[in-house]
Amino acid sequence: MIDPTTPFGARVERRLREELIIWLTTVGEDGTPQPSPVWFLWDGSSVLIYSKPNTPKLRNIERHAAVALSFNSTADGGDVIVLTGTAQLDPQAPSSDQSADYQAKYAAGIANIGLAPASFAAAYGVALRVTPTRVRGH
Repeated sequence: MIDPTTPFGARVERRLREELIIWLTTVGEDGTPQPSPVWFLWDGSSVLIYSKPNTPKLRNIERHAAVALSFNSTADGGDVIVLTGTAQLDPQAPSSDQSADYQAKYAAGIANIGLAPASFAAAYGVALRVTPTRVRGH
């Protein structure tokens, strides 16, 4: 789906590895798109997101697994990347404090919100896995 040998594919891969925030858009009960900025970890084929339990985004995914992921564009509307795919709970994923890659990426952010890795993992204890099926952008 993502061809890193093309300029666009290489840009998608780089942003999936390096960006700190991605927008997860779910579909609300009334059909309205519901975007949420989230922290994430790309593993080369899927996106891992940790969530607080009992959130609207989790309820939306239970009803409708189709989601979109997007990055902020540049100020003039360039560097657009949108991935669409499906989301599901991932009870097999390690907790965020047990993921060395997640901790390396977000240790400063976790500290900035006044939490230790273990307390963040307890608060954001639901793992979601998004499997992209399509990517578009410019």
